[in-house]
Parts: sequence; structure tokens; C-alpha cells
Amino acid sequence: VVANKGAPGADGMTVHQLADHLKECWPTLRERLLAGEYHPSPVRAVEIPKPKGGTRQLGIPTVTDRLIQQALLQVLTPIFDPGFSASSYGYRPGRSAQQAVSAMKAHVTAGHRWVVDLDLKAFFDRVNHDLLMARVARRVRDKRALRLIRRYLEAGMFQDGLVAPRRQGTPQGGPLSPLLANILLDDVDKELERRGHRFCRYADD
Repeated sequence: VVANKGAPGADGMTVHQLADHLKECWPTLRERLLAGEYHPSPVRAVEIPKPKGGTRQLGIPTVTDRLIQQALLQVLTPIFDPGFSASSYGYRPGRSAQQAVSAMKAHVTAGHRWVVDLDLKAFFDRVNHDLLMARVARRVRDKRALRLIRRYLEAGMFQDGLVAPRRQGTPQGGPLSPLLANILLDDVDKELERRGHRFCRYADD
């Protein structure tokens, strides 16, 4: 989390303050996590410009929540990633956009000439929590972990001094969101494979 730097969340704590904070608060935090009583803080809303115009909304979790999400990510990635499609390149360890481009070149060289460009509009903003959690629960049995992931999905958005509840979407800005996106979109990948299509997915494209 410290290596990734990043802006403070809604509580204003910086990554440089995290270690001292944990020295003091970790025993209580750990107890609440293990008891299933931990509730994440709201994420801080930040608008960033998109390359082709308009803005994209990020949700910046507190550094403490980024630490917990990172811990979840490091446990969940080995459970889910090996089962993902070989044609999925976004947000995956050891995979890159350059590899996706190379794979597409190979498809063209193999004689495939029709190209369809797909982009899921506002994907992160529209994720259905129940559908996503059902897919996570296929591989994760720990009720505390499932409850914690759902709480991260439902953590409110802090903007203009007010906290708005969230009933759908997974905020871009937290360490866990990219993996959750791939868990949900893996069904799309598997369906494209079933239909015999050659494809490369990078993020939601």
C-alpha cells in the first residue's frame, strides 16, 4: 500500500502515517476483523478526466481499508486467477496490454479478418452486488470474508461533505476492485470461448 503511494481517503490519513497508526490500532482492528464486526469507511469521490473527454469517478478508500483490501487481494488472487481465461489480460499478475496486442496480431496472422470492438459502458459503476457475490461465493466459503467483501462494495461515497449509500458498482480506486471485475467478467470470457471466438480482453474492453 505504501509502495503504491496514492492519495488519502476520507479520513485524511496518508500512506506515511499508516505504519504508526497500525502500531497503535492493529490489535483492535484485527479483533474486529476476526469477529466479523469491521465496517469499512466511506470512499472519497474523485473525478479524473478521461482521455477522450468527460470524467471518470474514482472512489479512494482510506489507507487502512486499502491495507485490508490488499490483504484480501493477495489471498483471493491465487484462488481465482489460475481459472481465468487465457484471453484475459487486464488487471492480472504477469500480464499486460502489450501481451494482448501480440495475441491479437497472432489472430490476424492466423487469417482472422473480422474485428469487433467491445466496451462495457460505465462497467464499474453498474456492477450488480448480488451477481458478483454469487460468483465470489463459488470459490470462497469463509462467511466473514464474504461479508467483508460485500461491505466494501456497499461502503458509501463521501462527496461534498455528505455520504451517499451505494447499491451497485465497485469503486475504481481500491486494490480489490480489479479482481472483482475479472471474477464477474470471466463468465463473459468463457461464453466467448464456448462460441469459438478469438478475443483479447483488457480490463473491461
